[in-house]
Amino acid sequence: MGVWGELDASWKRELAPELESDYFKELAAFVEAEYAKGVCYPPGRFIFEAFNRTPFNRVKAVIIGQDPYHGPNQAHGLAFSVLAPTPPPPSLLNIYKELEEEYDCSIDHSSGDLSFWADQGVLLLNSTLTVAEHMPGSHQKHGWERFTDAVVSALNARRENIVFMLWGAPAQKKGAKIDKSRHRVLAAPHPSPLSAYRGFFGCGHFRAANAYLEAHGIPAINWLRP
Repeated sequence: MGVWGELDASWKRELAPELESDYFKELAAFVEAEYAKGVCYPPGRFIFEAFNRTPFNRVKAVIIGQDPYHGPNQAHGLAFSVLAPTPPPPSLLNIYKELEEEYDCSIDHSSGDLSFWADQGVLLLNSTLTVAEHMPGSHQKHGWERFTDAVVSALNARRENIVFMLWGAPAQKKGAKIDKSRHRVLAAPHPSPLSAYRGFFGCGHFRAANAYLEAHGIPAINWLRP
């Protein structure tokens, strides 16, 4: 798999059946071909960034996105996150607004890098891990959805007391089989400008996530910038 960087060892173990399957080999060949013929995102070294930043046994919370951003200097393998100096996209700005409301604070809107969440155990998982430039959805239905379903399934079955934050119908569908007796599921509309006012604003998910974690003896997540 020449275009992408290495996958964290803990995830390699947990996802070995997927990585060794025929469908994943076909997916890998498709991704290789797409990156060879044109610009795709994220850069290859970042395809598995969410997993490398957040090893399997360190996952405290999961936030599920959809496609990676499909413009230059945006996607770096973490759902909703962009590296500096790219300004936060609209959905991320709405996430900041909800955080500001929940914590009665101000957040620096100039940075969209959520790596510090990932480093604390927040798996920022896109349903599809790659995309062709300026072609949203172009790498859907080639195997990524099956792979990321397996990620959610592994966490659901082999971990306990994870908070799954499911924003929008696609994320909620992906998390439909999560065992709510073992984990906490928080559902709300997507934070995009088209839907944030339908219930994302005021959802209280960030405080609710920390309350659940602390109730189970797990250190809270610092959602605000360090």
